[in-house]
Amino acid sequence: MTFTGKQKQFLKKEAHGLKPIFQIGKGGLSDEMMFQIKAAVEKRELIKVGLLQNTDEETSEVAALLEKATGATVVQTIGHTVVLYKQAVKEKNRELSTRFEKAFSKRG
Repeated sequence: MTFTGKQKQFLKKEAHGLKPIFQIGKGGLSDEMMFQIKAAVEKRELIKVGLLQNTDEETSEVAALLEKATGATVVQTIGHTVVLYKQAVKEKNRELSTRFEKAFSKRG
């Protein structure tokens, strides 16, 4: 999914106060961690993933892997942090995506 500049700006603003809920260290990005990140983004819609200084992973590579594995969209990579967004499958978890749609439904 591609976003307009205004849509990305909205999501970045929403993510600003979030802390990374996953941290990738020297063990790298495991299959189990990918599964947990996918489950978290399905439930929360917007998450941050941090890369620790001792990791051998590159932020851009991790972002691409996470985007492909989770089906989420990378909203932003800043420093050693990746911000991911995906609309929740379950209706009850769609708080952010509902606000997102309301903010941009008028603009077409």
